Amino acid sequence: MIYSTGSNIKVFACNSNHDLAESIAKKLGLKLGDAEVEKFSDGEISVKINETIRGADVFIIQSTSYPVNDNLMELLIMIDAMKRASAGRITAVMPYYGYARQDRKARARDPISAKLVANILTSAGANRVLTMDLHCAQIQGFFDIPVDNLVGSPLLTSFYINKYGDDLQNFVAVSPDLGSVTRTRTFAERLNIPLAIIDKRRPKANVSEIMNIIGDVKGKKVILVDDMIDTAGTITNAANALKERGAVEVDACCTHAVLSGPAIQRIQDSAITELLVLDTIELPEDKKIDKITSVSVDDLFANAIKCIHEGVSISQLFD
Repeated sequence: MIYSTGSNIKVFACNSNHDLAESIAKKLGLKLGDAEVEKFSDGEISVKINETIRGADVFIIQSTSYPVNDNLMELLIMIDAMKRASAGRITAVMPYYGYARQDRKARARDPISAKLVANILTSAGANRVLTMDLHCAQIQGFFDIPVDNLVGSPLLTSFYINKYGDDLQNFVAVSPDLGSVTRTRTFAERLNIPLAIIDKRRPKANVSEIMNIIGDVKGKKVILVDDMIDTAGTITNAANALKERGAVEVDACCTHAVLSGPAIQRIQDSAITELLVLDTIELPEDKKIDKITSVSVDDLFANAIKCIHEGVSISQLFD
């Protein structure tokens, strides 16, 4: 679907997820704004805006995924350039919000980097943030500007409804840890399937150990649900444990496919049959394996941008 919009809206993109940005702009019936985001020889980022944006409602699309710091700086410099060029309003469209996991002081002397990023975005000149599935919804409270946190679950559940239909009665939704229970319960309710929970202990960062499975998965097909998969240790350990406990098939899904370090090899070697992800983070060619299926968020973000531009409630997009 292509949404008609007013003439005073402009959509720009930095470098992290250009294909998604082009797709969003196309659905809005627009072309991406004319901008260049490059680097000087010493690594400094250079931004050039090659068209007038005075008084325009500007949307800058950029996921702050790997390389996180480069992508964040690109976004900040682009926002600053827009502000100095007298844009009417600047919305940072961040399908993936980097540093979101550092949202509290888990240990003494820890930084709260998610709050720091919120401060920097606001100081750079962003008037609004549009994102999806923040690691912790309370991050919205770190901002003193409006934040719209879209939900990816309906896209995931729609995929499974279309793929499995009535066969979903044989499935169980599984939370890979206690922190994902609320998300997985909502997912299970949408599909009208039971819920199971994995209780795990994490001895150190990016390392997880399966402890216990709460719920019945024997003889069932299961879907593991998470907001993001980084090194894939949690999700693959969970999948292997579920298989050992009698699950006949293990699928997994997430919104943000960070997939760093050994993630791809772990997924390839694991009991996961299919990993469903959204394209909030662009997958490079070397990470596109047969086990991974991607669903686009372009329609959802295009609709949200249209609603924001026209001053219409976007609450219906959360259903």
